[in-house]
Amino acid sequence: MEQINYINNDERTFSMLCHLSALSGLIVPFGHIIGPLVFWLLKKDEYAEVDRQGKAALNFQLSLTIYSVIAGILVIFLVGFILLAAIFIFGLIMTIIASVKSSNGEYFEYPLSINLIE
Repeated sequence: MEQINYINNDERTFSMLCHLSALSGLIVPFGHIIGPLVFWLLKKDEYAEVDRQGKAALNFQLSLTIYSVIAGILVIFLVGFILLAAIFIFGLIMTIIASVKSSNGEYFEYPLSINLIE
């Protein structure tokens, strides 16, 4: 595991919030994208690690949205219901893991994430 050298505790906190704020999507429509976007835009110029973590969180959440749309279309063939459930559980677990790893100062890379924001 690669450790990240944070400048201060605020950088670690905002890095974690970039991931954790995606859980707001459970309450607010499109909160899974708006939450990470807000924290990333607020602190990306101030902290390099927040910039990296914010992009990773946004890319993952956008990827999950794309996968969900495809699974939604596949509902016609009944396979989509299983895929939607799997995508939801996968997204929830990966978001929590990324939040904990970021909080501990460890490097985490989301699996199955499409790099839409470079």
